[in-house]
Parts: sequence; structure tokens; C-alpha cells
Amino acid sequence: FFARSVHDVAPDLIGAMLLVNGVGGFIVEVEAYHHTDPAAHSFRGPTPRNRVMFGPPGFAYVYRSYGIHWCVNFVCEKEGSAAAVLIRALQPTHGIPAMRRRRGLHDERSLCSGPGKLTEALGITDKHNGLPLDTPPIALFARASKPDIVAGTRIGITKAVDLPWRYGLKGSKFLSKPFPVA
Repeated sequence: FFARSVHDVAPDLIGAMLLVNGVGGFIVEVEAYHHTDPAAHSFRGPTPRNRVMFGPPGFAYVYRSYGIHWCVNFVCEKEGSAAAVLIRALQPTHGIPAMRRRRGLHDERSLCSGPGKLTEALGITDKHNGLPLDTPPIALFARASKPDIVAGTRIGITKAVDLPWRYGLKGSKFLSKPFPVA
């Protein structure tokens, strides 16, 4: 599944279920990053921080964003390609009481509506960096049917801002930010 173009994998993740130690839900928003993209961590080559991106597909790449939040990505394409999909938002379905405790709030819509919120709710940290996506504590399940997917520009970056590499579940109330209405 992950040994394909990041641009094929990213939209195919919408509607898949992600669980970490049994806590998680349906993926409703993602962003694609490729080593040819100046916004990608891999753009300038391998470093100790991003080396997982250069490895084989099907592994978690976890990094600290702005020194505050963890973010989780799924490594794609062939080894050395350094492409990954950032998981931006989930619709919570499993372990909601644990998510509420971790996030310190009750509103289900706000539990996983952003990459930092999502990792906090699921308990993802740097200890998950480099873990396979098909082995506990991570469980990933294919979507049951193809949902209605929308695409747009990515969020919170300053380079390659015009690339339409953000994908989401159309009309989901769990997105980090709504997609512009065409």
C-alpha cells in the first residue's frame, strides 16, 4: 500500500482507521510531502531527524513541530524517495475517554482536529518514530468504501504553499480547517 506515489497514498488514506494502543478513529485529513517539495523535511537530504523518511515505506515518521507538538507521518514510495503523508485529523471512534483525558477537554470535534491535537489524543510521541504501521501498538485498517474526497492547499507552511496536496473527507466536522467551497 505505501510503496506507491505519495500522491496516490494520501487520498487513499481518507476513511482508513488509525488506532494506537486501541485509541483512534477514521482519518479525515492528510497532507502529502515529497523530497522534491521545498516544504518537505527531506528536501535538503537526510538528517538524524528525518532519516526515517528515507527508509522503506510503511513506517511512522514522528517529529516535533515548532518545539511544541508531535506530528505523525506515514512514509511512502520506495526506499530513498523520502516521501510521507502527514496525518492532520481524525474522526474519533475508539478510546474517546482516553483522548479526553489526554487533551483535557470534552468536545469530541476538537480532540483530533489538527496534527498536534491528534498525536496528543492518541499518545503518539517520539517513541513511535520508526515503528512499522502494521505492528502493535499501531493498527491501520483500510477504508470500507471510497468516500467523497476534497483537495486543496496545505496548511501552516511557507514554501510551496500553492500545491494542492491536502486531502480531506468532504463535509467532515472533524477537519483541522474547512476546505474552501468551490
